[in-house]
Amino acid sequence: MRIFGVILAGGRGQRMGGADKALLPFRGQPLLAHVIGRISPQVEDLALSANGDPARFRAFGLPVLPDNTPLGPLSGVLAGLGWARAAGASHLVTAPVDAPFLPGDLVPRLLLAAEGPGLALARSGGRLHPVAALWPVTLADDLAAFLASGAKPKMADFLLPRGAGIADFPDDGAFLNLNSPADLAAAERLAGDGA
Repeated sequence: MRIFGVILAGGRGQRMGGADKALLPFRGQPLLAHVIGRISPQVEDLALSANGDPARFRAFGLPVLPDNTPLGPLSGVLAGLGWARAAGASHLVTAPVDAPFLPGDLVPRLLLAAEGPGLALARSGGRLHPVAALWPVTLADDLAAFLASGAKPKMADFLLPRGAGIADFPDDGAFLNLNSPADLAAAERLAGDGA
């Protein structure tokens, strides 16, 4: 089993005033650096799903995968699945760029939860976190057809009907998304308190 990872950073950052969330400073580093630090030890190789000029991410040393058709996070997943499959991976783990507290055991727990199709997503505090998921690369064609069908591209709507397992995590704060300046400020305070 070969597991690659992709950090999904293709959003427009509207609630951040149009800022590139991946590059926003958090605890002295860009948000992207925190997510890389959490995910890279858990995967064999790592890429970034992002649109626009890839040169802005050069310092991070990751392949930058643009969306073929920008339809939200599932477009980034599709780009990641294609990249991972071409490189010989069996699975892809996805993670959001705006979640700097992701668990250090995300991949092992997703693997334990994945049944049948080898598909799983995270849950904490009773909430699903479909952006933090494990995907077999064999789903690339199915996902491409789903996106081409005109279906509303919601991650859970794709994952759950395909028998995705649920990996439960005890710390809901691990999946805290920083979607606005207020979220970022609150997370800075939380991190200052030892999170």
